[in-house]
Amino acid sequence: VRYQLLKQELNMSIFNKVTKTFQWGDKTVIMETGEIARQASGAVLVNIDDTVVLATVVASKGAKPGQDFFPLTVDYIEKTYAAGKIPGSFFKREAKPSEHETLTSRLIDRPIRPLFPEGFFNEVHVVIHTVSLNPEVDADIAALSATSAALAISGIPFTGPIGAARVGYINGEYVLNPGQTARKSSQMDLVVAGTEAAVLMVE
Repeated sequence: VRYQLLKQELNMSIFNKVTKTFQWGDKTVIMETGEIARQASGAVLVNIDDTVVLATVVASKGAKPGQDFFPLTVDYIEKTYAAGKIPGSFFKREAKPSEHETLTSRLIDRPIRPLFPEGFFNEVHVVIHTVSLNPEVDADIAALSATSAALAISGIPFTGPIGAARVGYINGEYVLNPGQTARKSSQMDLVVAGTEAAVLMVE
């Protein structure tokens, strides 16, 4: 018992973990920060019904001399271990990004890029790892939410946060974040992202 109490005190002194939980439609969203990837400028772990993603954000302290563009890089990484699988044969190493990873990286880049101030040329790198995947909960929406939260707490100039959702149309009704099974009977598959003031992206 004494060892357990000492361990709890040690954990409390090392980590400043913050957890927020809220209901989003029929799904429970858990956001955590302060425990994982603490050397990043901002890091947030998002869990939406067992689809878990980790978004980390790092920015350089200054712009390179003579640079006249904003070097924002977004890397979405989804390895098969997240779904409990290991690829066989030649593709076991999963070296280059898949088409899905590239498209999801662009999906995240588009709504966040306009929210950095004009003239901000510091290099910013966003990396999103899919830790666990529930086939009925898409990781791209969780990744957008995690990226927004990580940028919001990073100290990087960012006029967010943003919200994102997938919208389906099933049996004459709009459905929030339909899963893969529900989307088979949906007449629409729409991803919307924006701030409280404006819509930034419709995909």
